[in-house]
Parts: sequence; C-alpha cells; structure tokens
Amino acid sequence: QVQLVESGGGLVQPGGSLRLSCAASGFTFSAYAMSWYRQAPGKERELVAIISNTGVSTKYADSVKGRFTISRDNAKNTLSLQMSSLKPEDTAVYYCHAIVRGAYWGQGTQVTVSS
Repeated sequence: QVQLVESGGGLVQPGGSLRLSCAASGFTFSAYAMSWYRQAPGKERELVAIISNTGVSTKYADSVKGRFTISRDNAKNTLSLQMSSLKPEDTAVYYCHAIVRGAYWGQGTQVTVSS
C-alpha cells in the first residue's frame, strides 16, 4: 500500500533553515508528481510546492518562492523540502502528498518558527 513518511520538522528561530524529507513506498515513485502542503492552526491546508515526476518542473506558493526548494531522489524514493529564511508564519504541520489512484497523505511533521 502507498505510504508516505515525513521527517525533519522541529523548532527553529526566524531566519533559520530546515530540511524536510518524505520517504515514499508502495508505488512507482518516479512515475508520479509529488507535493508538499502545510496547515497552520485554524487555517486550511495549503499547497506549498509541487514537483514533476522527473524533477524537471517545480512550482511554489508565492509565500515561499525564493526561500523553499522542493526536490526528489527517484533512486531513493525520497521527496525533500529545503526551507530557508524561515518566518513565524511558516509555522505549520507539513505534509507530503501524492495522487496515486487516489490521494495519499503522510502523517505530517511539525515546523515551528519562533524565537
């Protein structure tokens, strides 16, 4: 079955960096686009970034452009999100997402940006 397991979240000061990872299994990872979403307390889940199956094409939410980088390693079935210049408003639970004959989500990883 499809499994997505995120890791790498934590507490970081404003201006700091974090790298999130998502380990994927149960499907042909290299055949599917992947994305990161986030959900802040009291807010709807929002798309952060999406990457094509080959990794050639990426798109970002305006709020993270120039600060976040999505990438993937198809040999290791791993999706990543490098986050830099973090702001308090980036505080949220971050989710790995795939649509593989249905929508799948990881369990999420908490990112807290605070001094």
